[in-house]
Amino acid sequence: MFPAPYGSPDGLFHRLRHAAEDRWDAYCWHPFVQGLADGTLPLAAFRRYLVQDWLFLIHFARAKALAAFKAESLDALRGKAASLNALLAEMNMHLAYCAEWGMSEADVLATTEAPETVAYTRWVLDRGMAGDILDLEVALAPCTVGYGEVARRIAEHPRRRREGNPYESWITAYSSPEYQALARGAAERLDALGVSHGGEARFRTLAATFSEAARLEAAFWQMGLDAAR
Repeated sequence: MFPAPYGSPDGLFHRLRHAAEDRWDAYCWHPFVQGLADGTLPLAAFRRYLVQDWLFLIHFARAKALAAFKAESLDALRGKAASLNALLAEMNMHLAYCAEWGMSEADVLATTEAPETVAYTRWVLDRGMAGDILDLEVALAPCTVGYGEVARRIAEHPRRRREGNPYESWITAYSSPEYQALARGAAERLDALGVSHGGEARFRTLAATFSEAARLEAAFWQMGLDAAR
């Protein structure tokens, strides 16, 4: 398995990642990701993913806002506000990508959400509504931290293609020091919440949530691939 680049070796994030090892690898090194790395991903697959990911991020932003509501302290509330602002900036980045492909914000918003988008986003919101801040953060972590790991796996891939890779700007965005710091911070926060909110006693439930989020992430990549077939 790819070495875990985030969180404490004995922290909650490492334990969750290890418990979901097969699903985590299937997500972080999905054929879609491999196609990003070597530039062979069909353009139709990326276009489908890009539009649906922006629609996904609308609901992800709502989940971040819910995390602010459930924040356990004023410092945590400030952190959630900063995280939400970072996500809104990421959405603007996605819109810039869409514009490069000839799609405006109105075009994207007029697109119907794919079943995979609906399944993932509503599931995250449901976990957040039903549980506490730890339940919600565990459901969110595979997206936030996972994209950081995906970028690092791509960077170390022996067939990594830079010159002429149509997805180079996407890879660069998630490889950036800013995004990598965001991923590290999310894993460290999960470790801290695991201590303060009884993660050890709740590990089985939290592990099931983390594993399901990883499965839904892999299904999201697959949705993009299916669009090119």
